[in-house]
Amino acid sequence: MGLQDQQQSAVQADKEKQNKMKKIFCKMWPALLLVFSGAMAGQKLPVHTYKLDNGLTLVVSEDHSSPTFGLSIAYHVGFRLEPRGRTGFAHLFEHMMFEGTPNAPKGSFVKIIQGGGGSLNGSTRYDYTNYISTAPVSALEPVLWLEADRMRHLDFSEENLDNQRDVVKEEIRVNVKNKPYGLFFWTDLAALAFNKWENAHDGYGSFVDLDKASIEDVERFHHTYYAPNNAVIAIAGDVDGDTAYKLVNKYFGSIPAAKLPKLPDVSEKPNTKERFAKETDEHAMAPALAIGWKMPGPDSADYYPLAVLGEVLLGGDASLLYQKMVKEKQSMLSISGGMGWPLGDPLTFAGPSLMVAFGIYKPGSSAAQDTSDIQGVINQLARQGIDPKRLKAVKTKMIADFYKQLASYIDRANYLAITQLLHGDADLVNSYPDLIRKITSKDIQRVAEKYLTVANRSWINRQVAQQHQEKQP
Repeated sequence: MGLQDQQQSAVQADKEKQNKMKKIFCKMWPALLLVFSGAMAGQKLPVHTYKLDNGLTLVVSEDHSSPTFGLSIAYHVGFRLEPRGRTGFAHLFEHMMFEGTPNAPKGSFVKIIQGGGGSLNGSTRYDYTNYISTAPVSALEPVLWLEADRMRHLDFSEENLDNQRDVVKEEIRVNVKNKPYGLFFWTDLAALAFNKWENAHDGYGSFVDLDKASIEDVERFHHTYYAPNNAVIAIAGDVDGDTAYKLVNKYFGSIPAAKLPKLPDVSEKPNTKERFAKETDEHAMAPALAIGWKMPGPDSADYYPLAVLGEVLLGGDASLLYQKMVKEKQSMLSISGGMGWPLGDPLTFAGPSLMVAFGIYKPGSSAAQDTSDIQGVINQLARQGIDPKRLKAVKTKMIADFYKQLASYIDRANYLAITQLLHGDADLVNSYPDLIRKITSKDIQRVAEKYLTVANRSWINRQVAQQHQEKQP
């Protein structure tokens, strides 16, 4: 046997070994999830909550397994609270928070955190805007000083506003206008399904609205929403509660509280008539389908059963809809989604959301037929319920995935901040697994029959442009 033949033989043997191990792992994976979930079930994260005199809430989760920390500061303002006629303003302001202050010029945050081996980010969602960071614990005090400094005041200037307005516009060009499917399964579907402006408008923003934003708007927004009594700070990692409280009080305690505006009523009832839209995509090479069913907020008893239902239907390759539409019928190339997808999970919403199913279907297939087949799977689930073994596997995976996220200090801090901010209870991170475990097949049947109906269904058929159709065989 020559050298080349020996190499090919070795490669083939290695592939066979990998395939064998893959099969073994796939068989063991459900059991491993059960073991992992069971091991974590008896453990509770330490959660200590403090309140400053100015209304700022601090949550601390002490963990000395690594000399690092994760920090999240979440403000109770997101897409739903931005001013009318200023779509995308909450997102624009998130960018403005990185433009520096009179005391800490632009770039100070990045230099201090990344210079010490840490990382940072920010995001805007329907009900909050958050700023997260992680670094060695020696950087905690300077990071708190920086966060307090930009809560107190920013470098409001036309130059900074114009700069970040252009950055947001470029994000819209890259992620929406010049990208296949352009997030239509979020922006366009929400506009179609929801009735209230707060829920229906495009949180990314229009160029017209972004151009209207003035320095006065920015200052007013900061003074209104970026106040200590509208925020929660969470710290997870190598720090004890008393030390964290003293540091937070030292830097944030003198920031005055603000008079917060009354929160709007964003609740919506299920729709009573199906809604449909047809669109053309100039960049996509295959047509796509997005379906949304209106879901209630977390104050509903149906909320967590719906979260599990979303995983049953759309949670990965083992889900019912993937198996039906991609594997069995082979009319769709992909299908994914879930409750609140793609902007969050059950713990990160304070109001209504959509159960979203997004998929790319094969050219020549019928979007109407695919939608009907998807509804057929749901109707069968509502009539017959779900196999107990499948339901147990889905819930176990949901819980295991959640614990996996909590293993990271930065994600742990983020969940603590958001659950305290939106639900008034950071300890929800400890009770969430039990909320999922207790969901029954009857719960799944009930919520499927109540919410995932044709009358409550909104869907968009996103077709390819004519020039792309001509290129297809």
